[in-house]
Amino acid sequence: MGLLVYLLVLVLVGLVVGALARLALPGPDPMSIPATIGIGLLGSFIGGLLMALLFGRNGAGLVVSVACATAIVYLRRRRHGGSLTDPGRGYR
Repeated sequence: MGLLVYLLVLVLVGLVVGALARLALPGPDPMSIPATIGIGLLGSFIGGLLMALLFGRNGAGLVVSVACATAIVYLRRRRHGGSLTDPGRGYR
């Protein structure tokens, strides 16, 4: 039962962090809910690694996680030919 609850919490954290990262950049970001969860989890993971390397702390706060996830959304947008406010032509 503990593993199932842990996985559900991970999915919820990924969804919240990914959604906040998508809201941080102006303009539409058409992506699925699993993609949003994945970006949120990846942002939290990278934020945790960054905090561990820089400050020796375990885990990242919400602000660091959202900042890293926002950078991932921006890089994904740039990869599709977009800019900071325009998602580009790759989105359909």
